Amino acid sequence: MPVKPKGPAADALAMRLAVAIKRLRARLREAVWGSGVELPIAQLAIIKRLRDGGPTTAAVLAAAEHVSHQAIAQNLAALKQAELVRTAPDPSDGRKSLVLITAAGGRLFESAVASRDAWLAHAIEKHVPAGERSTLERAIRLLERLADADRPVPSASKSSS
Repeated sequence: MPVKPKGPAADALAMRLAVAIKRLRARLREAVWGSGVELPIAQLAIIKRLRDGGPTTAAVLAAAEHVSHQAIAQNLAALKQAELVRTAPDPSDGRKSLVLITAAGGRLFESAVASRDAWLAHAIEKHVPAGERSTLERAIRLLERLADADRPVPSASKSSS
């Protein structure tokens, strides 16, 4: 159930923040695509998830990316054809396949990240004066807190089982 902001000021802040984040994401995507990486963002997200989390099943990927099994299957087919991911039998359950990132997928992802980071570092250097960098640092901490807002905290009993 969505939480309603507590007034027009909160509504206006929420709207400005959402628009600013959307614009920044678009600029970061442009920086990645400008580097020659022409994968859809959904496929880059899959490669990132595999790189960060290791091999997993298509069903787990679909759930993690909040998409249908059909959407994951289509994206994985394209990534397999480009030899950016591969599948292997699941050693714990031979009926399942695990999806793994290939060396080429890792290199492509690293190139995309490097392009994005270079663009962002350049933008900060050019548009954020040295005197405002500490303000940017505080804003980043606030954004990180917002990103984690209302996330369930894992219970100790679940992590120990």
